[in-house]
Amino acid sequence: MSKIKLLALLGFLCCSTIAIGQSDSIWTRDTLESYLNRSNAAYDLYQYKEAIEYASELVEKGKEYKQRDYEFLGYDLLGAIYAESDDSVQGKKYSEKALELAREMGEDSLIAWGALNLGILYSDNKNTLDLAIHYFEESIALNEKLKDFDEVYLTYINLIWTYLDNDEPDKAYKILKQAETLPVKDIDTLNKVYMDLLYGRYHLTQKNYRAAELKLKYIADLADAEDNTDLALEAYENLASLYKETYNFKQAYKNLDKYHDYKQRAYTLKKLEETEKARAKFELEQAHKDLEAALKEQKYSEELISKSRSLTSMLIFVVAILLISLLGIYIFYRTRKKYIENLQTKNKELNAAREKAEKLSKVKTKFLSTVSHELRTPLYGVIGISTLLKEDKNLEAYSDDLNSLKFSADYLLSLINDVLLLSKMDADSISLSRIPYELDILLQNIVRSFESTLQENGNQLHLNIDKEIPNHLVGDPIRLSQVLINLVGNAIKFTENGNIWLELKLLKSRKNNTFKTRFIIKDDGPGIPLDKQSAIFNEFTQIENNKRGHNGTGLGLTIVKKILKLYNSKIHLRSELGNGSEFSFELNLTVFDEKSASKETIHKVLNTNYKEETLSLKRVLIVDDNRINQKVTQKTLEKYRIKSSLADDGSEAISMCKTNHFDLVLMDINMPKMNGTEAARHIRKFNKDLPIIALTAVELDENKTEILNSGINDIIHKPYNLSKFLEIILSYLS
Repeated sequence: MSKIKLLALLGFLCCSTIAIGQSDSIWTRDTLESYLNRSNAAYDLYQYKEAIEYASELVEKGKEYKQRDYEFLGYDLLGAIYAESDDSVQGKKYSEKALELAREMGEDSLIAWGALNLGILYSDNKNTLDLAIHYFEESIALNEKLKDFDEVYLTYINLIWTYLDNDEPDKAYKILKQAETLPVKDIDTLNKVYMDLLYGRYHLTQKNYRAAELKLKYIADLADAEDNTDLALEAYENLASLYKETYNFKQAYKNLDKYHDYKQRAYTLKKLEETEKARAKFELEQAHKDLEAALKEQKYSEELISKSRSLTSMLIFVVAILLISLLGIYIFYRTRKKYIENLQTKNKELNAAREKAEKLSKVKTKFLSTVSHELRTPLYGVIGISTLLKEDKNLEAYSDDLNSLKFSADYLLSLINDVLLLSKMDADSISLSRIPYELDILLQNIVRSFESTLQENGNQLHLNIDKEIPNHLVGDPIRLSQVLINLVGNAIKFTENGNIWLELKLLKSRKNNTFKTRFIIKDDGPGIPLDKQSAIFNEFTQIENNKRGHNGTGLGLTIVKKILKLYNSKIHLRSELGNGSEFSFELNLTVFDEKSASKETIHKVLNTNYKEETLSLKRVLIVDDNRINQKVTQKTLEKYRIKSSLADDGSEAISMCKTNHFDLVLMDINMPKMNGTEAARHIRKFNKDLPIIALTAVELDENKTEILNSGINDIIHKPYNLSKFLEIILSYLS
């Protein structure tokens, strides 16, 4: 949320005391004002404990003196303090008490302010977004009634900000237009600047890059000129995003650099200087009160004593003023020094915490990569051997047991892949690629992958593609496949003897060769209860599936949601118990040149006329340090009469390639003595044409470029899909 919201919580506290308590005694007002000022001062210095103590005392004294205005201010300030210190539960509790008290008093201005503050607090949580908007609208209605248009404008700003933060630009635009109808003379200048900033953010969401750039650059220049850190942070962060989206990386980096400069300045002496100015002002006011009291005393004394002693009194008075001034200067110096030391200590703690977090992140990434490899390597043996045993006709009596074994291994592999993918997404280490692919082939492969599951559940899968959608596209087919496989897989899993539909509908086409397309996955299964529909997108959340023995990992929909976020898209769900479920999302598909796309896919087509007699003449070298994995790969090749030899590490593979003829090398990557990429580089020095395929369990997202740059032609990820494995090696053998 924007910092303007946080400032709004305190702005009213400073000005609201002017209009309250006019009929009370001076002593009562001074006492309450003292607690209010002390709480505010401690809050400004981040001394939350003292701020809470003074605010609590303000509530109690307000009750004792029957000053409900001050009681309201105490509760409102407590809500702001707890919210600022990340205790949102207590923050909402006290802010709700403040609003309740304002309603009892019937003070519309206080009700409007309390509603605004609660709207701000609730807008930070998507689950309470509707409640936040309700409070904003209530505040707007009351301030319109009071004709306090500046407050209406301020609430508009927070409401627009909330809509933009929650990807609802159309609603934000509606409020932006309403704000333009307010009387300009009643609007604070700074609020107008923030409204221009929101216009810039809105244009950015609509890809109106020119309009967004004009607004945001205006804000950035204004922030630089007026040294406004909050405005500068917002303007430069959004400008960096704008230039990144328009591929102007030089400007993106420049604005991101400015953003980080201002972010660093936010932790420097600016806050300290503002705090010291506030303290100095407070001390001057106290000194002024002391001066007025001394003058009154002097005047009274002059009426009682003779003129002969007037000079002595004046000298005493001047000395007292000098002493007070010296004391004030000394206190100011000591306080300033103390706060500088505290700030330096906090900066050191923040730097240490940041370094620790970065170190832990690297350790976590390395741990996941290592664990992934160590788990996938034995799984390759389990899945490979179980697949071979399943196809052995002599073991048909153990068919059910072997099916259970392979199912368990496949499930474990799926869980490992899902957890690793989620970890990478949380670390922002996954981005969308741009490679050519053919839409019909991608969708048909997905449908074929579910043939056995569809037959097992007695379901039918219907594929409908809008004819207006182009077939040759450029994008990230792997991430798109992950989304569709998870959604279609869920529909099949929870539906029995029914129908599943995978539909693609063209919404609109644009001049830049992009086609806005809606993907719909629906079924006529049991449906999802309304109270579970929001929870199913959380990690490890599952819906009871009484007809099936296995409910999955509960990660599929979480992965779908996070992948679609990379596309700037959202998943939508419509479902009723007994009437099936429908998941949908929208993507902008980009057209690719058909000739180029066809060339990309030709080498992947399996030659179905490739004769076994020809395969028997081929010889493959299997390089792997794991004996079980060697046997699995060797037996798989033997099924197709392909002869093979074994090497335990990279150096042995180099020697064998020098002295023997091989038609293909299957190369593991992580091996002792010499790894697969080093071995491939050595082989390329004396044999440029020998196909080398990496057969590896390492994470490809991190090592793919390094592997392919070593001279390796292609990569097969262990544990592999048997048909995909055969398709790739036969394409190279042919």
